[in-house]
Amino acid sequence: MPPRSALTNAPPIAVQEALQNLGNKLRTARLRRNLSLSELAAKLGVDRHVLSDAEKGKLGTSAGIYVAALWAMNLLQTLDGVADPKTDEEGLALSGLEERERARTGGGPSNAF
Repeated sequence: MPPRSALTNAPPIAVQEALQNLGNKLRTARLRRNLSLSELAAKLGVDRHVLSDAEKGKLGTSAGIYVAALWAMNLLQTLDGVADPKTDEEGLALSGLEERERARTGGGPSNAF
């Protein structure tokens, strides 16, 4: 079994709360559609325990499960604004006018020729 990451062992409280909040919203959406865990899980092609873990906000649940659940309930459009570069005020302030395709590694340019 692979070693657990620090994120899995002790996630930041904001991360855990965000996942629990998303899970609660998924559960509410599922119940409003009168779908059981088993019915929605079957539509996604996963075990109902996987979907249950997502609704509980368990950190180890794949992001794909969350996205697929949104898709299955016709809520995928709600992801459109997530991490939108146009509304990332901090990123825009840090980038200036120059757009990058890759982040630079290391401490900056090397003077060694």
